[in-house]
This record gives sequence, C-alpha cells and structure tokens, in this order.
Amino acid sequence: MLILKKTIPFSLVLLVLVLLFQSCTTSAWNSEYLPEDKFRLAAVGDSITYGKGIEDRSHNSYPAQLELKLGTDWIVGNFGKSGATLLSRGDRPYVNTDQFADALEFNPDLVVIMLGTNDSKPRNRKFLDGFVREYLDLIESFKSLESSPLICICYPVPAFDGIWGIDNVVIKKQIVPAVQVVANESDVYLIDLYSALQSHGEFFPDTVHPDGRGAQLIADQIYNFITAYLSSSF
Repeated sequence: MLILKKTIPFSLVLLVLVLLFQSCTTSAWNSEYLPEDKFRLAAVGDSITYGKGIEDRSHNSYPAQLELKLGTDWIVGNFGKSGATLLSRGDRPYVNTDQFADALEFNPDLVVIMLGTNDSKPRNRKFLDGFVREYLDLIESFKSLESSPLICICYPVPAFDGIWGIDNVVIKKQIVPAVQVVANESDVYLIDLYSALQSHGEFFPDTVHPDGRGAQLIADQIYNFITAYLSSSF
C-alpha cells in the first residue's frame, strides 16, 4: 500500500512549537503543568522576594535557593513583585498584581509572605492604620484555597539608609510590631527575618535589596524554620 506523506513547512512547525510553549507559560504556575506529587511553597512578597539586583536571580534569589535546600520533593514558586505594598491604598498593592493571582492558582501547601518594606515609604505609611486588617485579609485569601495551606509570615528585612523613601525606623517601630499583631490574631507562623539580617548591612549593596549572600541567609532561616517546626506536616 502506498502511503503519501505530506511535507509540512518548517515555518509551520516552528509556529506550532512557539504557540505550544506560550500556552504552557502564559500562566507560569498553571496547575495543569505541575507535578501532583510535589509539595508546593508559594513565596509571596516584593522585590526582595523577587530577587531584584541579584546576579543570576533564577538561581540565587531566596526562593530559588530555598527550593534547592528543600530538595526534589518541593516546588518553590517565586511570586515576588517589585514595589509591591501590603496596603491596598499603597502605590502598588500586591493584591492587584498578576503575581497574587498566580500564587492563588498555584494552590500551595505552604505560603511564606514577606511584605511591608514598601509600606514604609512616605506616600504609603499614612495608611498604616489599615495594615493589620489588610494583612489578615491577605492571609484569609490563601487559607480559603482548596489546598488549605500552612502560612508563615515574616518580619521584613531591615533597610540600611534606605533609598526610594524606604525607612528602617518605620519598618522597625511600626511595621514589625504590626506583623507581630497579625501573627497573634491569626493561625499562622512567624519568622523573624529582621533580626537575622540586622547585623549584615554588607549584604545590602543598595541599602534595601539583599545580594546573593543575603538571599542565602533568608533561605537558610526559612528552611531551618520549616525543618524545625513544620516538617511533620509534609
């Protein structure tokens, strides 16, 4: 029997491959493309979580280093958004970002939240009276997921003569205590990253963003907390 083979132009093949790749990456954390047998950790935060300024961010940001430390049973999604505020009345509310929507779609087993640095800016800090309430609302958004994740919230790291109006005094005196109130009022875990980084100004080249060494220290602190207090849950 004669089988006729139709030649498909290479350009058409290339177009199909491109479209297929785009369909898999339009939503970076589309659950359809994630293994079901791995624990999922959503790293929620601002540019510090994103890894701004870190060389080879995809490997050296704190979420990437944390995933390496946790091992092959884990997927750590980096849902950091540069400039994000916890406050909905801030200049860049995290809850209005694609990263927030993606973090929810990720359907995580564990959520680690580090927000508050950008809320210390002058144009944002005037709304700090709503910080606790809005943080509790953010936590509830994750608690209501089908995966019922455990949630860890973190004190933001210190700023050292911060730029862009980021103020370490506001972080230390107002935001850190507010995060403590959130922890007291909700069923979440609290990780103290402020104390862990406060003596390491050398890890902050621009005074706000930790470099790879600072990101490693953040990853170490979170990893140690997970293995000490949460390992039996996974």
